[in-house]
Amino acid sequence: MRLLVMASGNGTDFQSIIDGIKSGYINAEIAALISDKEGAYALKRAADNNIPSICVPKKKLKGRFYEELMKVVDKINPDGIILAGFITILNEEIVNKYQNKIINIHPSLIPSFCGKGFYGINVHKAVIEYGVKYTGCTVHFVDAGADTGPIILQEVVKVEDNDTPETVADKVLKLEHRLLPYAVKLFAEGRLKVEGRKVIII
Repeated sequence: MRLLVMASGNGTDFQSIIDGIKSGYINAEIAALISDKEGAYALKRAADNNIPSICVPKKKLKGRFYEELMKVVDKINPDGIILAGFITILNEEIVNKYQNKIINIHPSLIPSFCGKGFYGINVHKAVIEYGVKYTGCTVHFVDAGADTGPIILQEVVKVEDNDTPETVADKVLKLEHRLLPYAVKLFAEGRLKVEGRKVIII
């Protein structure tokens, strides 16, 4: 299975997929990495692992961004797309064309602390401010909404009284690095079946 990974920043989730493939845990190959930010460290990770990478700079392209992104995605023609810390919300054209083939990881227990504006440290700040006792991460299929697609996997972590947004971020990131490769493994093995809002693991 040929996977396209998209990442906007440091790319630690991207690295977890690379490591999973190298170890034989995930039976797939990464066809390419796309980043929407110039200078994203994920691009260096791609270079270090001999993975083709393309930057489709959202700030520079502005109104032409989605058109250019679609061209690049179509040229790669992947079997699946993994959003590994990709901040941009994909447009309907891409989502519809690759329905149930796009996987995203989000650093909270959806439907809590998700949607527009909830990304990165913003999520963990909201978790602390609200005073919840548990948070976690969610892997889901992408639909036309923001963090609204069918949920594949979730895992929970306890929020302690002395936690800060940064300590919660560290806890959740450790979960992400385990959960995302597992979801990609299941996807690559054809073991995910979508029935309405439910994802059945075969």
